[in-house]
Amino acid sequence: MALTHFTRSGDAHMVDVGDKAATRRRAVAEGWIRMEPETLSLIEQGGHGKGDVLGIARVAGIMGAKRTADLVPLCHPLSLTKVAIDLECRPGENAVRCRASVETRGQTGVEMEALCAVQVSLLTIYDMCKAVDRGMSMTDIRLVEKSGGRSGHWVRDRETSSSDS
Repeated sequence: MALTHFTRSGDAHMVDVGDKAATRRRAVAEGWIRMEPETLSLIEQGGHGKGDVLGIARVAGIMGAKRTADLVPLCHPLSLTKVAIDLECRPGENAVRCRASVETRGQTGVEMEALCAVQVSLLTIYDMCKAVDRGMSMTDIRLVEKSGGRSGHWVRDRETSSSDS
């Protein structure tokens, strides 16, 4: 199998998707931000001075999905039909889990948009909480499912997941 973003001579290029059929495409990605228990408590109780951390992170993730082609050089700009961001506090793990689901009807998939949405959501949580916890870490950011297109439906094997969903 070859890397599709390179020509035969090794030059980077944007893949031509012009002849591909437009189909319904969906991707789901997830990731975690781990923090001190006190930081998570501030987020859960809404006691953070900057406002609703999860609400702002949700909007940021949606914006991140919409701007993916501006951030990833060879990514196609897409007309997204749906972006959903689920943020869940996990007190037993001192973490917030972010799960992004992105959909379109087009000629290329939305995996990058789902991954970008997760990253931007988690970065927003970090940005809003860094004054009280600079040691937060974003981990296990990965694609968990994709459907549509020539390669069909793919779901991550649970055994390759390092955090239980």
